[in-house]
Amino acid sequence: MTELTHYNQYIADENAMIAFGQQLIQAINKLDNNKPVVIYLNGDLGAGKTTLSRGMIQGLGHQGNVKSPTYTLVEEYHLQNKHIYHFDLYRLSDPEELEFMGIRDYFGTDTICLIEWAEKGIGLLAEPDLIVNIRYADNARDIDLIAQNAQGEQIITLLAAK
Repeated sequence: MTELTHYNQYIADENAMIAFGQQLIQAINKLDNNKPVVIYLNGDLGAGKTTLSRGMIQGLGHQGNVKSPTYTLVEEYHLQNKHIYHFDLYRLSDPEELEFMGIRDYFGTDTICLIEWAEKGIGLLAEPDLIVNIRYADNARDIDLIAQNAQGEQIITLLAAK
């Protein structure tokens, strides 16, 4: 099987974004290891980063609300033997704040880290397996997934095989 390094998806609306998030988490769930998965979510305010995260978290069975961690920096979910950490670093004023919250402890085995505004934590965050770029396309969205290593390539390959 040839590994893919890039994947593009057109997303028509919020429901399609949630469905895509569910497809993405199912691909991640098929990985045959318990290594951490790190995903950087890039896009303008309101582009759909949190909506994609909501789809992923609900795709593992979470029934409650999935709120943006804009003020708390991180929201935790423990589902299907996975620890999902959803970060939003938009309000981070200094990357050193991540050191104080023990950022390195979040990247352990059986973890999935979804990081919005990762550029604000450069130097302290784990390197991503996958970068997700979300762009406005009129009233819809265009998503590009770019693998950053072999695990990212495997995720894209599994997603493309859906």
